[in-house]
Amino acid sequence: MSVSGLKKQFHKASQLLNEKINGAEGTRLDEDFIKMERKINVTHKLVLELVPKTTEYLQPNPAYRARVGMLNTVSRLRGKVKSVSYPQTEGILGDCMLRYGRELGTDSTFGCVLVDFGEALKHIGHARDMLDIRVKTSFTDPLQCLQDSELKEIGYHLRKLEGRRLDFDYKKRRKGKLAALEIRKAHEKFEESRELAERSMHCFLENDVEQVHHLSALVEAMLDYHQQSCQILSDLRSTLQSRISSASSRPKREYTPKPVTNTMCYMEPNGFSNSLSFQSSGGCNSILDQPCCQALYSFNPENARELGFKEGDLITLTNQIDENWYEGMINGQSGFFPISYVQVLVPLPQ
Repeated sequence: MSVSGLKKQFHKASQLLNEKINGAEGTRLDEDFIKMERKINVTHKLVLELVPKTTEYLQPNPAYRARVGMLNTVSRLRGKVKSVSYPQTEGILGDCMLRYGRELGTDSTFGCVLVDFGEALKHIGHARDMLDIRVKTSFTDPLQCLQDSELKEIGYHLRKLEGRRLDFDYKKRRKGKLAALEIRKAHEKFEESRELAERSMHCFLENDVEQVHHLSALVEAMLDYHQQSCQILSDLRSTLQSRISSASSRPKREYTPKPVTNTMCYMEPNGFSNSLSFQSSGGCNSILDQPCCQALYSFNPENARELGFKEGDLITLTNQIDENWYEGMINGQSGFFPISYVQVLVPLPQ
């Protein structure tokens, strides 16, 4: 910065300090100018807050929003064109329904309905993605462009005007000590800046219909999204009603119990094999007239005194230790095992 420029900055600071501390009155601008400046300041604050608030409305989950922003930044740094989209909640719920509906299968009415519902939600999630794109293109991007161009230029003119006002008021206050030509030049620069700032604010405020068009585009995008969602849900309701009618008119299938015959080999301690046949009644028809039980679960012993076995094994009961443990024998080995792991077929004698 040159010496004259540094001196001018000092003069401006001196005038500002004099106004703030000593209450010196500077050159006042007319009411129309002040009113326009206030509207410009409100518009500036509005855009600064409206753009991020709109993004929060479209993408309410802050964690997902931050993650998508980070991934898109990394993609741009790597030179990738494709951007990562925000995971819509409708799509997440739809994926869950589709997964379990397909697992239940087409022979399940509930499974078919889950698939129908999941596909509908996926379509709504896609429509929400389109809403995001449309709002960004037709609303938030134009507002951001407005902030970066016209409002930024107006802010520059206003800051320059304030600087020239301070310079003019400082020189006017020192009238008699400074040349009249220097004061006149400062006044001319001040008037020039005032006119530029006033003209730019006037043009901006007179063209506010452009901002109304941006709001109209936001309304159109939201209306289109909700209309699509309404149509998708209406079609889904019709499909569900059809599924319900079809399921209600279908004759019920009666449950027919199937006889279960399970033949297992039991090895006696002497090495001879005997066959035990278990009927669906739950009884034990055996050539061995002795207490026995069948393992419901596999049991792995934790010490040498416990008896290990696998699910389905037949165990000879020899004693009940307490309310939680039996003593039994299998394959020539004896030991303790939990009562809850077996089903008694022939109880111990009382």
